[in-house]
Amino acid sequence: MNLSHGVGDDPEAVTANRKRLLEMTSGGVHVYTHQNHETSIRVITREAKRRGEAIQTESVPADALITDVPGIRLLIQTADCQAVMLFDSKKRVVANIHCGWRGSAANIIGNTVFRMVSEFGCDPGHMTAAIGPSLGPCCAEFINYENEIPRQLWLFRVGPHHFDFWRISRHQLVTAGLLDGNVHGPGMCTRCNPHLFFSYRAARETGRFAALIGMDG
Repeated sequence: MNLSHGVGDDPEAVTANRKRLLEMTSGGVHVYTHQNHETSIRVITREAKRRGEAIQTESVPADALITDVPGIRLLIQTADCQAVMLFDSKKRVVANIHCGWRGSAANIIGNTVFRMVSEFGCDPGHMTAAIGPSLGPCCAEFINYENEIPRQLWLFRVGPHHFDFWRISRHQLVTAGLLDGNVHGPGMCTRCNPHLFFSYRAARETGRFAALIGMDG
């Protein structure tokens, strides 16, 4: 079910898919963002609920969304990149991060955790993280990695040109203060499972699925 308006799909079909997802998740306000593989972080406030629109797309591009408002669902679209979801059970704050290799290189994960701490008083020790299905070390090949991947991440190279971005994200989460036991992920490669997920590396022209996180009550 493609949820992206930016991949050449019929706009009416995408809108119908987004409405279908809204129904499947018992409503609320679904907030999408224009992702641009950078490090902008947006806090979604109660204003999103006041607009009265069940499905919204933020006008300002961002690759991470944070909210403490019940009923708001944060959505990140992917097709090989990671969606990294965070939840602080004490402060009741959630975040959803679009993390491709550029995001990993810029440590958007650490920046988002810091924003949750500085703006909401969150404690990383109380956070739980989930790393969504994404490109695994089997398929994350970077022939020109010396010009693309920062040297400090070469520690996570597996084989001549492949990288384990699942380990990179776990490392960045733990470095930001999360407990290793609170970091979870299915370890499923999107390119190896095209029957389950969209994969840009597998098909180039493909849709986008979405990771969703939010709170009720």
